[in-house]
Amino acid sequence: MESPIKYTLLKKEKHTGARLGLLQTPHGTFETPMFMPVGTLASVKTMAPEELDEMGASVILSNTYHLWLRPGEEIVKEAGGLHKFMNWDKGILTDSGGFQVFSLADTRNITEEGVHFKSHLDGRKLFLSPEKAIQVQNDLGPDIMMSLDECPPYFESYEYVKNSINRTTRWAERGLKAHQNPNTQGLFGIVQGAGFEDLRKQSAKDLVSLDFPGYSIGGLSVGESKDEMNRVLDFTVPMLPENKPHYLMGVGTADSLIDGVIRGVDMFDCVLPTRIARNGTCMTSKGRLVVKNAKYARDFRPLDENCNCYACRNYTRAYIRHLLKTDELFGMHLTSYHNLYFLLDVMKKVRQAIKDDNLLEFRESFFEEYGFNEKNAKKF
Repeated sequence: MESPIKYTLLKKEKHTGARLGLLQTPHGTFETPMFMPVGTLASVKTMAPEELDEMGASVILSNTYHLWLRPGEEIVKEAGGLHKFMNWDKGILTDSGGFQVFSLADTRNITEEGVHFKSHLDGRKLFLSPEKAIQVQNDLGPDIMMSLDECPPYFESYEYVKNSINRTTRWAERGLKAHQNPNTQGLFGIVQGAGFEDLRKQSAKDLVSLDFPGYSIGGLSVGESKDEMNRVLDFTVPMLPENKPHYLMGVGTADSLIDGVIRGVDMFDCVLPTRIARNGTCMTSKGRLVVKNAKYARDFRPLDENCNCYACRNYTRAYIRHLLKTDELFGMHLTSYHNLYFLLDVMKKVRQAIKDDNLLEFRESFFEEYGFNEKNAKKF
C-alpha cells in the first residue's frame, strides 16, 4: 500500500550534503529542511496554533507517552484525532514514547515483549510494547508516527548497543505489522547505534530493508559533544535512502540545525526553544540573551534588533524582563514566540542558502555573528 508520506528531492547543494525538498503529508506539503516545534501534550507551551501558523511552522510534534496517560488516546480519537482536538490543520508527528519511557531508568524493565515501567504521574505499573505504541498513535491520528525503539545511553558498551539495535529492528517489524492505517499515516523507522559506526550502519541497513516512508536518527543530542554528533551524522545519513526524509530527533540549537542540514538532515525537533524561553533565555542573531538579567531593566530595545517577530516589533527587553520577574505568563509567551520564530527563520534562511549554493558561507557568517568560537563551531 502506498504511503501518504512522500519526499521529493528538489535540489542538492553543490558544496555540502544539504538537500532542499518537499515533504508531502495528508495535511499539506511543506518545504524542507524544517524545524518542528514540540507540543508534548497537544499544545506548544504558551502558543496558540494560529500564532505557529503565522510564523511559518508546518509540522509540530506531540508525545505518545504523555497523551496516552493524559487524556488518553480514546478521548483524542473521539474528538476526531489530534488535528481536530488541538485545532491544527497542518502536519503532526508523534514520537513513540520510547525516549520518555527509557528516561525512567529507575522504574523500567526492558524485555523482548516491550517495556514494563511505572507512570511518572502516579506510580502505577504500565507496559508499552511496539504494538501498543502503534495502536495509541493510530488512535491519536498524526500524519507521521514513530516506531518504538530502545534509546540506549550514548556511552553504553558495544555489546549492549549491538543487542539493543537488533531488538529495535525486531520491534520495528512488529510495529509495521500492527499499523492499522498505512494509507493515512506514515510510520518512520529509527536508526540507533550510539557512536559505533558499524552498528549505526547495521541499524540503517536493517531498517531500510523494511522500506519505511521515512527514517529518523535517534540516540543523539543525549550528552555527547557537538563534534561527536556530527561525526555520527557523517557516516549515518549517507546510509539512508535519498528519496525518503531524514529526521534528526531532539536537536534544536541553531548551530546543530545548520550542521545537521549540511550533512543531509531534513527534519528536526526539540523542546529547547520554548523550555529556555520560560526561564528568560532568548535566541538572538548575536547569541543567547538572558533577558531576566539586571542589566536589561532599563533596556528599551527589542530582544533582537534584527528580528521581525511579534515580540520584537512590539515590546522591549525592559518590559519582558519585568513580566518574567513578576511571573506574568505573557512574558513567557513573548520569549517563546520569539525563540520559535528565530529558529523557523533560521531554517528559512538555510533553505534560501541551499537554493543559492552558499550554505557554507551562510554558516560562517551566522556563526561569526552569533559568537560561536572555534571550539564549539568547528568548520565543516
